[in-house]
Amino acid sequence: MKNIGTWTVRICVAGAALGVAAVVAGAAYERIGQGRAARDFPPPGRMVDVGGRKIQLDCRGTGSPTVVLEAGLSIDGALSWSSVHDLIARHTHTCAYSRAGVMWSDPSDSAPGFERVARDLRAALANAGEARGPLVLVGQSAGALYAMGYTKYFGADVAGLVLVDPSHPEQADRVAGFMKETRSPFSRIAVALAWTGVLRAAAPRLVPQAPYHSAHDIQAIRAYAPVSFRTQLAEGDALDRTITEANGFRALGDRPLVVLTAMAPYTQAELGDMKITPEQGTQVQAIWEQMHEEEASWSSNSRHVVLPNAGHNIQFDDPGAVVDAVLSVVDSVRARNAGQR
Repeated sequence: MKNIGTWTVRICVAGAALGVAAVVAGAAYERIGQGRAARDFPPPGRMVDVGGRKIQLDCRGTGSPTVVLEAGLSIDGALSWSSVHDLIARHTHTCAYSRAGVMWSDPSDSAPGFERVARDLRAALANAGEARGPLVLVGQSAGALYAMGYTKYFGADVAGLVLVDPSHPEQADRVAGFMKETRSPFSRIAVALAWTGVLRAAAPRLVPQAPYHSAHDIQAIRAYAPVSFRTQLAEGDALDRTITEANGFRALGDRPLVVLTAMAPYTQAELGDMKITPEQGTQVQAIWEQMHEEEASWSSNSRHVVLPNAGHNIQFDDPGAVVDAVLSVVDSVRARNAGQR
């Protein structure tokens, strides 16, 4: 019996030692991965100091007004506009950026939100010499809320907006009867254990190859996924507060505004994620379209365009529609400025 007890202790000690070794190896793998990411995938554009940390800002093209592209709650940051960035930049100065803690941008000590994101973007534009107006803000999904936040705090510089399948301040209440938002506990565990290399090892599965991203961009997104996923989770957690803050600002005056609505029927995978039936999906989309019609009314100079064949990421499904919308606002701003001379 004594020998059995001794062997049991030895096995437990050996198992614990193996566990510690695996964790140490995983942490080293993550540190090496971070170094390789910085080496192999340098940020496009430049890194702009915003007070002890840096924001990645990628500006291309020339001309006025300056178009600023604001991503949704994604992990690809500035790369979420890769299909339209250069097309718009052929006509005017165009900047995409990655919010704090996404891709190349350093994380912030404060929680994400309506005002913080606006002030981060303002600081990045100002310190890069890009803040001079007029600006045309383009926000996709929750990025539309952030574009509205920038307009609230720095509206003197904002001459027009394009909202790409935008979030609405009342969306949670409007669709609550059809679906409830659920967040997998696995995602929280995985993010908490990112330092062990778990997320980096899983990145090829979590970030599959997509037809709208180049192979290089997919590799870059995977390389920075452990940090970007943490920020995406934090932004999702803060979304209710962001929506509450956004709910108090809807007055866009007579700024040129285009609202784009994606109306391609939900796929089976999307319906499964939302836990709704195809019939309920049709009803949700009708509510979505109505909310966008309301958002278009926030300006007296607006258009609402419904795209029956585009999904939520319109910039990838129908990049031409996004480019056309942006350039129409750019042309309106130019015409107005010419008339004021």
